[in-house]
Amino acid sequence: MTEGISNEAFVLGCSAIGAGIAMIAGVGPGIGQGIAAGHGAAAVGRNPGAQGQIRSTMLLGQAVAETTGLYGFAVAIILLFANPLIKKL
Repeated sequence: MTEGISNEAFVLGCSAIGAGIAMIAGVGPGIGQGIAAGHGAAAVGRNPGAQGQIRSTMLLGQAVAETTGLYGFAVAIILLFANPLIKKL
């Protein structure tokens, strides 16, 4: 008799791997926000009078960039805890 993993264990393992891959989506926004903050600081250094405009534009761009990381986090949480794939077995 051959022993192997059950279908449920296989789906749970693949879901955990998928959640880990989805969390990689948080790396890009972190790098992008750091670059944006650096460029914003340089812009304020060149033109201190435009600090308010530069800050608001930078924060808007960082908020948009952060949504990618939040979507990846939401997918990871769904795969780990809601696990819609188990219902397909």
